[in-house]
Order: sequence, then C-alpha cells, then structure tokens
Amino acid sequence: MPYGYRIETGGATEESAKANTALAAVSPVMAIAVLVSRLALVFATAPLGLIGATGALLASNRPFGFVALLGLIALADMIMRNTVILVDQIERDIAAGRARYRAIIDATVRRASGGADRACRGSRHDSAGAEHLLGPMAITIMGGLLVATVLTLLVVPALYALWFRVRQDEPDRSAIIAEALAAHDDMEPIRIAAE
Repeated sequence: MPYGYRIETGGATEESAKANTALAAVSPVMAIAVLVSRLALVFATAPLGLIGATGALLASNRPFGFVALLGLIALADMIMRNTVILVDQIERDIAAGRARYRAIIDATVRRASGGADRACRGSRHDSAGAEHLLGPMAITIMGGLLVATVLTLLVVPALYALWFRVRQDEPDRSAIIAEALAAHDDMEPIRIAAE
C-alpha cells in the first residue's frame, strides 16, 4: 500500500461495530437490572405467608416463639422457591414461542394443578413427644403455605404482568412462525454442490 493511503472499514460493518461498542457499555447494567428485577419479584412474595401463619397461630392459640420464627423463615424460603419455579416456567413458555400473556396463564394453571395434586396426596409423620416442641413451627408453615399458595398463584402472575408490561393483545410468536413456514412450504431447498 502506498504511503499516505489507508484502509478503513465502513458501511454496515462500521455501524455494527459502533452498535456493539454501545451495547457492550450498557450490557452489564442491563444484566444486573434484569437479575435485580427478577430477584425483587421473588423477594416481594416472601411476606405473603405472614397472613396465613399469623392466622394459624392465633386460631390454634400457640405462641410466636423461636420455633415459630424458624417455621416462618422456612416458610419464606418455600414461598420464594415456588415463585422462582413459576417465573421460570413462564419464561420457558415465552422462550418456546407462546405469547407472554398466554404463557403467564398456562404456567399458573399448571402450577396450581400440580400443587393441588400434592396437597391431596399429603404426607404422614409420627413423632412422639415432638408436638410440643415442633407444633408452632408446623402450624406456622402449614397455615402460611395454605394462604401463600393461593396468594402466590394470584399475585405472582399479576406482578409479572405489571413488572414486564405484558398486554393481553400481544401477538403469539408461535402462530406467526407457523404462518411463515406454511407460506413457504412450496419452496424448493437450495442445493449446494460439494467439490
């Protein structure tokens, strides 16, 4: 190349490089914002168990002592785990191509039916003498889970829809993809000759 001349990248390649530089500058912030928003959604559901736990302790005339506090901590963990599972199912349905509104409804219905099945089967545990020690913990967890499960199935989908601005009239991507594929069924594949 003669002296004084140089080669510069321009056009679409230059614009793509500019866009990638701008995205690289904000992508850590966006990743943190997405994680924090999901984390905030999960933590917002933890207090839902307080209603049922308090009601159950009052109805059974049990004190709110250390053992009940341990039950409340375990209850918050169970509620947040259920929220994570529900949000993950919603996002899997969205990734599979469902409309966001439909994904929220379908995931919630599947989660509700699975929870009802587990509650109907129940479990039995006999431990002589542990009733006085673990009674308040069990009452806290059972009462809290009973109310929190219902509230989680109502509050989490509503919070998710509000948080991520989901609208009912959004198009279903799976239907759009199916229409596009159906429109191009008659096309012949391009054959590339191997050398």
